[in-house]
Amino acid sequence: MTKVVFPGSFDPIHLGHVDIAQRASEVFEEVVVAVYDRPSKALLFTSSERIGMAKECLKAYKNIVVVGYSGLTINFAREIQAKVIVRGLRVFSDYENEFRMALANHRLNDEIDTIALITAEENMFISSTTVKEIASFGGNVSSMVPPLVEKALKNKYRPRDAEPI
Repeated sequence: MTKVVFPGSFDPIHLGHVDIAQRASEVFEEVVVAVYDRPSKALLFTSSERIGMAKECLKAYKNIVVVGYSGLTINFAREIQAKVIVRGLRVFSDYENEFRMALANHRLNDEIDTIALITAEENMFISSTTVKEIASFGGNVSSMVPPLVEKALKNKYRPRDAEPI
């Protein structure tokens, strides 16, 4: 059984993430979507919120599980006995960063490979940072995120005295 891990902060999960997870689930027997609890960037959503949104957005795929993790991704992959780390590539600049990360992970554990899937064309411009920036100004992100995430973003960015959506 080939188990793979698709790690990320997923802050928030967007349609590009869903695309990569879904396509990985067609190739591999089990996909573990691993939500990193402490990335080196400011987070909008808590770990439990990010895990909950990812679980809800990916529940239709029976061979995808969503879990939280901390520490080095390569160590987490070894702990869950994953054979491969799956990463998504959107633009050329992603490649350089992912290439360096894959080489470092290989140095730490040469029994776990990294495979990069190129995102679907319609998702190439989507990043969590872009989604959050647009949502923070009240922009429409409905074509970039699942409806559950759109609602969560609206609630995060609503005025403090407004009623929850």
